[in-house]
Amino acid sequence: MIQIAVFSDVHGNLPALEAVLNDIEQRGIHQKFCLGDLVDFAPWGNEVIQKIKNLNIPCLMGNHDERIAFDIPVVALSKHSEEETSARFIAIDHSKKYITQENKNFLAELPFHFKLNYKVGEKHWNIQLVHSSLESNDTYLYESENDEVFINMLKESQSDLVAMGHTHLSFQKQFENKTWAINCGSVGRSKEKNRLASYLVLTLSEENIIPEIIQLSYPLEEVALQIEESGIPDYYASFLRNKKVSI
Repeated sequence: MIQIAVFSDVHGNLPALEAVLNDIEQRGIHQKFCLGDLVDFAPWGNEVIQKIKNLNIPCLMGNHDERIAFDIPVVALSKHSEEETSARFIAIDHSKKYITQENKNFLAELPFHFKLNYKVGEKHWNIQLVHSSLESNDTYLYESENDEVFINMLKESQSDLVAMGHTHLSFQKQFENKTWAINCGSVGRSKEKNRLASYLVLTLSEENIIPEIIQLSYPLEEVALQIEESGIPDYYASFLRNKKVSI
């Protein structure tokens, strides 16, 4: 039996990341992977990057990582309210100023995909890791998506399981051929009502893959207060507290 942990979308939230990493360690899981978006929206972008670097955790390039690394202009999204649009511009600009050049260089060198192969007994399991999709790190694929979208991803990547993040909403979908599409949720900026830090544990045996979404509490109020004391808009503190803000 092999266990691996997959997490995504830390978004500068160091206390949430530490809660997840501590839980992974307590479970005795040594293989761990990050699907990207280390920065923006909470004030510990540099510290999060340093933690990932220090622990040598393989990490993908999320859309926020790419934007900060290459100073890509921010474009307003139609799904966001006027309030969130304004806050988003300020928060991302804060990261562009605050993230060190060394850490921007690290983000710029992150890979786009990971394809894993684990051998358990006589069985080879192929696991595809993406930030949001095979073609883009900025595509929103929700649980309500037509199954064919995920089935085609599995066929194209020739994998038994595809794991993604980006939407900040976890889900698990299994298909008739026992393949899986799974969103591991968000560590640092969950859009689920409970706002808990979310990650994925995969248990691989010779017979099957057993996925489990783990959701953890962390000192959320401490994070919200630190956001309010930083140059990041208070909007993101209210978001974590699940006060009336759009997602």
